[in-house]
Amino acid sequence: MEQKHQLSRRSFLKNSLGTAAAFTIVPRHVLGGPGFLAPSEQLTKAVIGIGGMGRNHFKYAGTRVVAICDVDTKHLQEGMDILKDKNVKTFTDYREVLRLPEVDIVHIATPPHWHGIIAADAARAGKDIWCEKPMTRTIGEGKRLLEVVQQHQRIFRLNTWFRFEDTFYGMGTTAKPIKKLVESRLLGWPLKVTIGEHTGFNWKFQWVGKIRQPEMPVPPELDYDFWLGPRPYKPYHPHRVHQTFRGYWDYDGGGLGDMGQHYMDPVQYFLEKDNTSPVSIDIDAPPQHPDAVGTWRRIEYTYSDGCKIILDGEGKDANAPYIEGPKGKLYKGFRSDIPDLDKKLAAFPDPAPQVTDFVEAVKKRQKFALNEENGYHSCTLVNLAKVALRLGRSLKFDPVAQEFRDDPAANRLIHQPMRIPWSI
Repeated sequence: MEQKHQLSRRSFLKNSLGTAAAFTIVPRHVLGGPGFLAPSEQLTKAVIGIGGMGRNHFKYAGTRVVAICDVDTKHLQEGMDILKDKNVKTFTDYREVLRLPEVDIVHIATPPHWHGIIAADAARAGKDIWCEKPMTRTIGEGKRLLEVVQQHQRIFRLNTWFRFEDTFYGMGTTAKPIKKLVESRLLGWPLKVTIGEHTGFNWKFQWVGKIRQPEMPVPPELDYDFWLGPRPYKPYHPHRVHQTFRGYWDYDGGGLGDMGQHYMDPVQYFLEKDNTSPVSIDIDAPPQHPDAVGTWRRIEYTYSDGCKIILDGEGKDANAPYIEGPKGKLYKGFRSDIPDLDKKLAAFPDPAPQVTDFVEAVKKRQKFALNEENGYHSCTLVNLAKVALRLGRSLKFDPVAQEFRDDPAANRLIHQPMRIPWSI
């Protein structure tokens, strides 16, 4: 097992693509014959990355775990202790998981610097994909993953759910009535959305990195070189990996990377921005360390129609509305200054229905509510701010070309180099 990670990526793809050919257009559960999966049966899944979030997804309705994978053998043992199923296969190299013909769905719960690579390889291997947020670590990785998922006709789900279910943080409601309110235009247009402490959101600034760390011995259970994967080699320190990896630009983006897509994907949805991006990103932040993520005070996105998203890191305005338009305001707890709002909203149609059952989406080959397309754009919101923070200045962005305007330094951070042999 310890030699599996030495397989070349080229040989993996050469071998796996032949196996995947039968799955790429029509998955096994709609083929019939050997391997046929009746609609009433469970789909099988493999979970890649089981140090924390991955374990939370061992069980969800309509699926059964058949394989788990992690570069830390201690995590693998802990996973097996939870599953209590000796038939579950264990791997330290995700490429071996993707060779398994019995796997329908791959759940990717690694740190974000692996999301794009593993998800793209899974798509090429004919697997449907459930991926943790943020979707990718860079804009360029997101572009490429979007292309690969659609090329291989995979069903993709990003694991943030607030656009379609659950109470949306401090709003005290799901996103549906907020979407209905925005569509009604009772607040007017354009709108400004403020995401911060006083509207019910926590930016988790504890996820910052440490500088000048002493090199420490790599624990025997961890394949640290494989954990680093596409990112540059850095001397090992336990704060760089596992639960605290978010504090380093190489792997994530601090509290912004951790919570940004949770907070902003529903905003993108109800502002009707699922297929576009802002034209400017303005920041107010202290200088950032080139390795360790720091904090910020304010990030402001502006769209071509004048709509804005404000990320309030300081919590300066205790009276800030969550949404503000020229005709009205919506506050935390779904309170509004519009008289008889509930009665007025009742006259308007509900938002369009969404496909919110991932298992059914896989079986029926339907695009999931939060998929590779709208997920790419909400992840781009996170990655736009990360580029601005790292450069220490505000930026202009072309939402059609998906590139920064006349800014070579910023565009170099769209497509960041990877260590050989990794690519998407």
